[in-house]
Amino acid sequence: MQHPKKLMAGAALSLFAALPAWAQDAALQAPAAAAAPVATVNKGDTAWMMVSTVLVLMMIVPGLALFYGGLTRTKNMLSVMTQIGAVASLAMLIWVMYGYSLAFGPDVTNATLSNFISSPGKAFLAGVTAASQAATFTAGVEIPEYVFICFQMTFAAITIALVLGSVVERIKFSAVIAFAAVWLTITYLPIAHMVWAASGYFFKAGALDFAGGTVVHINAGVSSLVLAILLGKRIGFPTERMAPHSLTLTMVGTGLLWVGWFGFNAGSALEANGTAGLAMINTFVATASAGLFWMLAEKFSGHKGSALGFCSGIIAGLVAVTPAAGNSGPFGAIVLGAVASVVCFFAVTVVKPKLGYDDSLDAFGIHGVGGIIGAIGTAVVYAPSLGGPGAADYDMGAKLGVQVFAVLVTIVWASVGTAIAWFVAKALTGGRVSKEVELEGLDLGEHGERAYNY
Repeated sequence: MQHPKKLMAGAALSLFAALPAWAQDAALQAPAAAAAPVATVNKGDTAWMMVSTVLVLMMIVPGLALFYGGLTRTKNMLSVMTQIGAVASLAMLIWVMYGYSLAFGPDVTNATLSNFISSPGKAFLAGVTAASQAATFTAGVEIPEYVFICFQMTFAAITIALVLGSVVERIKFSAVIAFAAVWLTITYLPIAHMVWAASGYFFKAGALDFAGGTVVHINAGVSSLVLAILLGKRIGFPTERMAPHSLTLTMVGTGLLWVGWFGFNAGSALEANGTAGLAMINTFVATASAGLFWMLAEKFSGHKGSALGFCSGIIAGLVAVTPAAGNSGPFGAIVLGAVASVVCFFAVTVVKPKLGYDDSLDAFGIHGVGGIIGAIGTAVVYAPSLGGPGAADYDMGAKLGVQVFAVLVTIVWASVGTAIAWFVAKALTGGRVSKEVELEGLDLGEHGERAYNY
């Protein structure tokens, strides 16, 4: 019997002698090895995306419902929560009927039109099965298409719900439903396609919008301002006191929104990876910065730092960091949150009173203004010199141009789409509740119930 060391030496020599043959075999098989990896569903990424989707749902009901509801007067609490739940539900049904297909379906044959919308080829989820897959940002790594559909569905649902913040306490429930159906179709779907679909106009132009600065916040914020102006002011605005009836509920809603926003931002990585981790830490620190800076702005304006100010700052920070979540370093996100918070504070406390529009819950002042700051600011914090993930040769000036253009087009598109949707809803329903219902409160007048029975 040979010594083990001699056996190992002999084996090593025989392997070395076989190398030329192996090399020839490898050369013959090289084309096959270079082929693209077979796309497979990653269970870890799938699990994360399912959790993220449910987190975004939590942002709507109960998060946004409690946040907005607490800011209204007692007599309108349930009407606000009902409107939010109803339009979110309507958005989900529209999404699976034709929304998903028009935003992310097969490209249309017309090259120009494909910049703005997809084809109805996947209407009613035609061809989608449990085996269907949707691509992520890593070649060969995919998630079930049903999961991607659900994730994007929650974005559409919360965007239309955000719009309602400017017109609560005076709009008919039937008008809300009619407006939502038209607005989602002609405003949300094209913008979502332009920004996030591979054939979309802004996507091809290189616009940066990680989780919805243009698609969700500028879109909803600008639409809320246009809708508030078209609908008109509440009876008694601005002379009558219209203080929030429960800042406690608003604070609870704020917390639910912040937690849910991790699904919104980190989930937009579509994978459980380092980019999701970057979006996660940015969602922490930008928001914390904004909450504190709003209170500082109150202090420097001669007022006390307030719970309402803290909640407003938290939302402003979340809004601003949304497009930058995976496109910024943590310290860039901190600065972005602080800047957005101070600018939104100025918009709500100075610009709004001077212009006199009745944006009931400051949907435009926070989501619209914060979204604009975030979308444009993303071009700045993306720079590697500021800790962002941009390439070494990153051209900030060129990217700023792209971001500003995307913002301007979104503002115009949202304004026109909102006006059309409102005039359709008004023609069908009358639009606004009667004076008697508005004074009595929409809880009883529109829904026949009270939030509180003492």
